[in-house]
Parts: sequence; structure tokens; C-alpha cells
Amino acid sequence: MRTTEEQAKLLALCKLKGVSWYLLAREAQRPDGVDRLWRGETLEVSEDATNATAVIRASQADLDGHMKAAQADVARAADGGARLVTVLDDGYPPTLRLIYNLPPFLFIRGQIAEADLRSVAVVGTRQASDMGLRRARNMAALLAERSVTVVSGLARGIDTAAHTAALEAGGRTIAVVGTGILRCYPAENRALAERITERGAVVSQFWPDAPGATYTFPRRNVTMSGIAQGTVVIEASSTSGAKMQARIALEHGKKVFLIRSLTEAQPWAEKYVATRGAIMVDQVEDVIKVLADPDRIHEADARRHQLALDFG
Repeated sequence: MRTTEEQAKLLALCKLKGVSWYLLAREAQRPDGVDRLWRGETLEVSEDATNATAVIRASQADLDGHMKAAQADVARAADGGARLVTVLDDGYPPTLRLIYNLPPFLFIRGQIAEADLRSVAVVGTRQASDMGLRRARNMAALLAERSVTVVSGLARGIDTAAHTAALEAGGRTIAVVGTGILRCYPAENRALAERITERGAVVSQFWPDAPGATYTFPRRNVTMSGIAQGTVVIEASSTSGAKMQARIALEHGKKVFLIRSLTEAQPWAEKYVATRGAIMVDQVEDVIKVLADPDRIHEADARRHQLALDFG
């Protein structure tokens, strides 16, 4: 696929070490944002902005080379069946635009649809119990039967159970992965990833060949929270990535649903319900009834866009 000049510039800036990708995503959405960034200028006043302007101004001679490297990455992803979507594009998920730490670009295999605005992440531990797996399958299947897209992270355990159950129920599912789009982790889920591309999408916010790393999976959780309207946690310890996603989702202003058995077993979950605004749920209707209509999401995105114009 061909990239526009704006897309290529944005990706080139993402190649610079020491520049916050979240800052680039926020600034790029402002009027003339990419051209301003290209000159080493930002409207945001923050430590990230100060660092970015210094790095970009010091790297002017390298930007053309980074642009060519980024275009090669896009071509390589396209050869693997993936397409690029950036914050500059209409196809970028509106739900994801509403968070402050959004990724500047995504590589996508499959399709993200309007129906995916009604989406819920179903997450939990990789070392799930048999009961946890049953609960994940039940929650995901019931959500899918009610035309809610199931979002998860393609990991072993709860994630795999949720994706599989959504597909078996005839629903849509989105896998937000912690590697480049041309990789699959864990390897045994490669066939599942292919099935997901047929009834949903596999989404990566990293360069196409990027391996998983200690920092990629937490970033994946941020994006998973952003794409979904809310997060259901099935089974998770106090050190689990699923607990981290629950915290992030609350920071995003998203809904967090903790099933009753989790709140009874884990002090952190009980505390999140008592003091942080998480919702304890007994059945899928407890989740469905608080989901927003897609029109409200589009309205919120329109307000965000207008604010960007007002202050750009």
C-alpha cells in the first residue's frame, strides 16, 4: 500500500528514539500537526513535548532516511496481509481516539467495523483455572450473541478462551497483540489469529517485525482498554496484566466490570469496586445495560475534534 506524505512523516518521527509516541499521536491530530512536528515544534507544553522538540531538531538530517525505512515497513506489512491506519485517517477507531495515550498508528489484519463500537474486552490470567476458563467462555459467548464485539489479547488462558467462544457463537472479536503484526505470540495461537481475521481483526501498534518485550504487553493493554468501551476481568491476581488493564481502563474513564467470584477471591478487586468505581457483575446483562450507543461515541469524537480545532 502507498502511504501519504503525512503518514510517512508521522511514521518517520516514530522512528526517533526518545520521542513519546503518545505525544506524537496527540499532536498529529491538531491542524497542521505533522508539519509542525516535522519542524520540531509542538503546541503541548509538557516534559514529553520538550524532549520531543529537542530530539526532532537534532535529528533533521536523519528524517528522510527514517521515512524510507518506515515506508519499507508498511510494504512489508502489506505483503503479510496487513494495512496501516494512523491517527490521521478516518479508519482509526473512534473509541481509541478518546484516550490520551493512544498509539499513533496501527497495523491491522482483517476489518474493524462500525459494529465494533459496541465492544467489551474480556481479560484475565494466562494461568487460568478450569472455572475461570468456563466463565470466560460463557461471558464472551453471551456478549457475542448480543452483538457485542469481544476484545482480548490473544494470550494463553482467558484471552484464548474469550476469542474462541466469541467465534463459536458467531460473533466478532478483535485481538490486540503485543508483538508486530507479522509475528504471533504465543505461536500455538497462529490458527486462532487467522480465524479472527475472518470475523474481526488482529491489531498491532508496533513495527511489523517487532518481537514481544517487557514494555510491549503493557502498551498493548492500554490500547485494548482504549478500543473497547469497557473491560471485564474474569480471573487475575494482584500482579496480573489484567489488573493493570482494569486500572488503566478506569483512568481512561471506561467501564470496568469485575465478576463476583473475582471480587470475593481478590482483595484488589474488592477494593476497586468499593473505592474506584469498578462494577461487580453477576451476569452479562449487568455489562450490556451500561454500554453506550455508537452515536454517543461518534458525538464524543466530534467534540474532541472540535476542541483540537479550537486550540490548534
